[in-house]
Amino acid sequence: MKTDLSTGIVSTISQKCRRCYSCVRDCPAKAIRVVHGQAFVLSDRCISCGHCVKVCSQEAKSVESDVEKTIQELLKSKNVAAIVAPSFPVSFPDNYKKFPAALRKIGFGIVAETAFGADLVSKKYQEIFENNHNSVVISSPCPAVINFIEKFHHELIPNLAPVVSPMIAMGRYMKENYGPDLKVVFIGPCIAKKSEYAKSEVSDAVDAVLTFKEIKEILKIFDVKLESLENSSFDPPYANLGKTYPLAGGLLKTSEISNDLLAKEVIVVEGMKNVEEIFDELKNNRINARFIDILFCEGCINGPAIDSELNRFAKREKIIEYVDSTIQHVDKNVWRSDLYNSRELKLSRTFRNRNQRRPMPPDDKIKEILSSSHKYTKQDELNCGACGYPTCREYAIAIAKDLAEPEMCLPFLIEKLENAYLELKETQDQLQSAEKLASIGQLAAGIAHEINNPLGTIMLYTSMIKRELEKCDKSEQSIEDLRLVIEEANRCKSIVANLLNFARHGKLKIAKIDIVGLIHEVLRIIKVRQDSESVVFNFNENKSIYIDGDQDQLKQVLINIISNAVESMEEIQVKIITIIVSSSKENCSIEVKDTGTGISEENQKKLFTPFFTTKKMGKGTGLGLAISYGIVKMHRGDITVKSEPGFGSTFGLRLPVTQSQHIQILQEL
Repeated sequence: MKTDLSTGIVSTISQKCRRCYSCVRDCPAKAIRVVHGQAFVLSDRCISCGHCVKVCSQEAKSVESDVEKTIQELLKSKNVAAIVAPSFPVSFPDNYKKFPAALRKIGFGIVAETAFGADLVSKKYQEIFENNHNSVVISSPCPAVINFIEKFHHELIPNLAPVVSPMIAMGRYMKENYGPDLKVVFIGPCIAKKSEYAKSEVSDAVDAVLTFKEIKEILKIFDVKLESLENSSFDPPYANLGKTYPLAGGLLKTSEISNDLLAKEVIVVEGMKNVEEIFDELKNNRINARFIDILFCEGCINGPAIDSELNRFAKREKIIEYVDSTIQHVDKNVWRSDLYNSRELKLSRTFRNRNQRRPMPPDDKIKEILSSSHKYTKQDELNCGACGYPTCREYAIAIAKDLAEPEMCLPFLIEKLENAYLELKETQDQLQSAEKLASIGQLAAGIAHEINNPLGTIMLYTSMIKRELEKCDKSEQSIEDLRLVIEEANRCKSIVANLLNFARHGKLKIAKIDIVGLIHEVLRIIKVRQDSESVVFNFNENKSIYIDGDQDQLKQVLINIISNAVESMEEIQVKIITIIVSSSKENCSIEVKDTGTGISEENQKKLFTPFFTTKKMGKGTGLGLAISYGIVKMHRGDITVKSEPGFGSTFGLRLPVTQSQHIQILQEL
């Protein structure tokens, strides 16, 4: 899906954007597209309401400026007028009476009130209200409301009052009375006015729009200080009740439309959330009123570019103060005459369907997106709002519409971070184990020669005795015992060799082995030992399970684990060892359970550490499990332990079924 990230009225300064998603949360049009963590404004979807500008704590939103155009072009024309929104006292609360003089000082030849334009259009609203009885009419002075309807609620376009805003009405009045060559600059609190004056339907009225912030910037450039100026009045035409337009209900008061609390025919709506709700009600035919006065902000006194530290109540009082101090000086006869003489002025307009709605994605696509962030059920959907969307489902819909990205889900990112931390910790533990296992190699290298010599002597004399017994036709049991001694001595030599080989990262002798048969062989060796006489071994598996592995080394692992299980039950009356083998296409699992004394949690962490042992003096070296751990890891497997003191232990082995190719690659490296 193509995404328009071109610069519009409002754009993002990517260097300042810091993944807070406040703008996503407050954008009613969902005109924010997050790309690699940066919240870009989509110019085609943006309604220029300015809410993203207000909520951005990093000042990462930029508003298209007419400052340079005003200074370099318009003010140099010497035939330029400023029309000022009636909310200006809120932005200049201490010096608002000096503001007209400041504008003249920087070069505006005429400084008039946009409020007279409000008086003009109010007559049109009065006529519409009196003559309409069949449908709901929506007021149209707020450009953010117009943009919102045209782009996302086009079904309501027929309900819009076909009346221009006070800014357009005043701009046309000024050009009608001062000549078409007059340049008109609107100054106000609204960012959306910048999108309004450029529309083809009304582009004949105004030449530039400055916010109060921008006009302060120009005053600073010209080094104009309001406190040093005299009080001054606006140029005619003088406004009457149109000065109340910045307040909620001001249009109704100026148009003489009753908005009594109990009146059913009129509704006043202000604030983004309320606007969204009333639109839903209108589209569902749940509103019976004849007229709805809508302001996207909570009155124009709270516009995004009002640039004031006053709270909303102080702002309201400041406007009322301004209205009270000026309206009594307006000559009503002159005012009526000005209105009458403007009766031919074009105050009507049309609206266009500029639909930007994206189709709703199919439900299976939404489920797929939710599943990708581990949200499989309704209970998994936290609806925390950290991504900027009120629910996880709406967030998934935004991803499907190419308005959001998966990395915006904070709980999912935290979960991934926790998993990454656990993996890192496991890797660090394995590294530490590898370092400890290296010490085994150093030990083995030092003592291998000393062990092999006596083993050789044992094997030599055992073989001699065995041959003598065979010649004398002595007891078969004695000969079998000697054969076992020779076999175990050979295994000792093999263990020493394997230990050295493992410590030096030697090759595994990979072959297809029957793991069930190997366990039976290990049990045959262990059962003949004296300490195993009273142990019950539960392993009746007869079905062969084949895996790729080094038979001698895996045999050593199994002997170590089962021998430890036997020794753990030395002082236990009920001695049972249960061995369970299971397999899948990828892995073979072996569990060795005992009814021994168990292992404390503290000691479980040290089990695979070289030279750590809990056995009695002379009973163990602490190398068995360390060697077993290394062998299992070389087979790309896992070895785990679960134990509780007094309730026995369970050692688990997981070994890949096929791994010879992987081992070969490792060994070649």
